[in-house]
Amino acid sequence: MSTDDRPSYEQARTELVETVRLLEAGGTSLEESLALWERGEELAGICQTWLAGARERLDAVLADREDDEE
Repeated sequence: MSTDDRPSYEQARTELVETVRLLEAGGTSLEESLALWERGEELAGICQTWLAGARERLDAVLADREDDEE
């Protein structure tokens, strides 16, 4: 998935919450449940990538501030 196709963090999180809700509600076939699980894993990875990128940006800003203070 390219970054152009990747949903925003908020979009991925919202879809992940809905996916988990559907899985917890039950009533889906095994095939549907597996597809939901796979999509949930993909969405969780997307969210993790966004969060890791945000952490890197924060760390860079904090490091620049520390350098400026020295």
